[in-house]
Amino acid sequence: MILRPAVLALLATGALIAAALLAAALFAAAGGWWTPWAARYIQGVDVSHHQGAIDWRTLAADKVAFAYIKATEGADHVDTRFAYNWREADAAGLPRGAYHFFTLCQPGARQASNFIAIVPRVEGALPPAVDLEHMGPCREGPTMPNVIAEARVFMDRVEAYYGARPIIYTTREFHDAHLAELRGERFWIRSIGTPPSFRERDWIIWQHHNRGHRRGVEGPIDLNAFRGDAAALAAFAAGASSL
Repeated sequence: MILRPAVLALLATGALIAAALLAAALFAAAGGWWTPWAARYIQGVDVSHHQGAIDWRTLAADKVAFAYIKATEGADHVDTRFAYNWREADAAGLPRGAYHFFTLCQPGARQASNFIAIVPRVEGALPPAVDLEHMGPCREGPTMPNVIAEARVFMDRVEAYYGARPIIYTTREFHDAHLAELRGERFWIRSIGTPPSFRERDWIIWQHHNRGHRRGVEGPIDLNAFRGDAAALAAFAAGASSL
């Protein structure tokens, strides 16, 4: 059977696409960037007690330029590794920020008090972050009547204390259910494998991999891309609100 040139070209194109997808998958499995779109950005990580004992100096030397560290959850929970991670990330010279996991069944004011009681107010830290997603207590749905209003209470109080407006970590599902009407905020978007398809103009950090690998950490770690160059990251840490 003799194949026509058009058919041969189509088969060749398909083979190239398949090879590229396979290479990307193998690269990701080995701890590389999940997607080539993320590789052009400055890379960072986010961590919690789930990562165990981190060797921060080794991690900082492995293509990591910044880190977000879980500090608190709800109105009374404190991450057991926060104090260690906060101290050691700084000792390794890594720009770091703290994040709070926001639960939907406790007032924003109480959650802000928990965060403020635990996270030091230090110059040069990345802006605080608040994690808004369908997980944890009240995962079946909010008991609070207005998620945006309570989240704003949290962010307003945290901003007043630290002098920096928190950024919002969220998923597409939670955003569309509760945050679509929110304006004037900066976002940290979870979009595994593909660039963010919502808040395209508002995102500053993109979580592109949830099972990455980096030296200094046993097991998987979340990988993030910062939307900007080194100067923009420094300005972000200095509190620039236009980023």
